[in-house]
Amino acid sequence: MEIFAIIAERRIQEAIERGEFDNLAGRGKPLVQEDLSAVPEELRMAYKVLKNAGCVPPEVELTNEVASLRRLILEMEESEERMKKVRELNFKLMKLEMTRKRPLSLDLLSEYQGKLLDKLQG
Repeated sequence: MEIFAIIAERRIQEAIERGEFDNLAGRGKPLVQEDLSAVPEELRMAYKVLKNAGCVPPEVELTNEVASLRRLILEMEESEERMKKVRELNFKLMKLEMTRKRPLSLDLLSEYQGKLLDKLQG
């Protein structure tokens, strides 16, 4: 394994001498340390590799979709298309809640909250 470290160091030194690192973004600024305390130590390297490759866990992807749908719905006029997007948003919210393995929160499903409570109470 030592030979690989020697080769890497040599190539890094050659790149420094050619000036390839002179105009990098963030030069002279401190590195931002990401808090990985919530990620188990044995999974941190895999987490970083996947994150840097643009792969995100399904729950994070779904959360991003929910945020995008909310913004879109707020900008839309009242219409059938808007109601379709609201139903899609509610479905994704329900799916997100189910992936979190905790009780369903009716606060997130505002369109159906009143109807469900009426049925349960009546």
